[in-house]
Amino acid sequence: MEEILNKSKIGNPKSEILVVPTMAQMVAEGKTPEILFWVGCAGSFDERAQKITRDICKILQHTGISYAVLGTEESCTGDPAKRAGNEFLFQMQAMTNIELLNAYEVKKIVTGCPHCFNTIANEYPGLGGKYEVIHHTQLIQGLIDEGKLKAEGGESFKGRRITFHDPCYLGRGNGVYEAPRAALEILDAELVEMKRCKSNGLCCGAGGAQMFKEPEKGNKDINDERMLDVLEAKADVIASGCPFCMTMLSDGVKHMDKEQEIKVLDIAEITVRANGL
Repeated sequence: MEEILNKSKIGNPKSEILVVPTMAQMVAEGKTPEILFWVGCAGSFDERAQKITRDICKILQHTGISYAVLGTEESCTGDPAKRAGNEFLFQMQAMTNIELLNAYEVKKIVTGCPHCFNTIANEYPGLGGKYEVIHHTQLIQGLIDEGKLKAEGGESFKGRRITFHDPCYLGRGNGVYEAPRAALEILDAELVEMKRCKSNGLCCGAGGAQMFKEPEKGNKDINDERMLDVLEAKADVIASGCPFCMTMLSDGVKHMDKEQEIKVLDIAEITVRANGL
């Protein structure tokens, strides 16, 4: 995982080369990072999500936050197993992770995925894993509030119509609605809401382990249904905060043949572009 992150200057040729240390490396040097970045399965292996992983690292590096990843020691949180009903497998995966996190004396974790965020924050405490867990949109909001990210010197979003799709495990599951929107409000763009948003948001269709199976027979795929909300809002950018949502929304854009008109970008990607990182 760290090898993927360290490969090159991604996107902007002026970007600094990413140097992403692992917890093992930091501990060997007698250092304690402020934050552990939990990359997640999608952020590690999915080509599209890897871009988001890099951008989160760019933000952490640019703002001078001391952080590390687990690298090859990181494994799945167990969320897909639990949502699919395999509690035994979930607890096996969770206990392995908790033992590792506790061995490193991890206190604060930032995640790039709402599913990882929800599982570590809400499921792990009952198994002995108690940590301060934040989603990367909350991290970005905090850095904007501190003046460390200003949406200056990069790509302009002036005149763009941006709508935020609320991930289920971030919004309805954990009540995080304002942080992603605050991260977008700093842009010189027009923010628009879909008719189904916040606590009334519509699932992208990937939750409950649905990401890993074919849909049941029906009249319409749910991500196509969600795209109708996007089209009604007349948005040309869909802002996302979840790698599962990213996949489903991107597929919806393709199904509607709107790839030239509508872009799907993670909040981290928008932040990096706006700050010229």
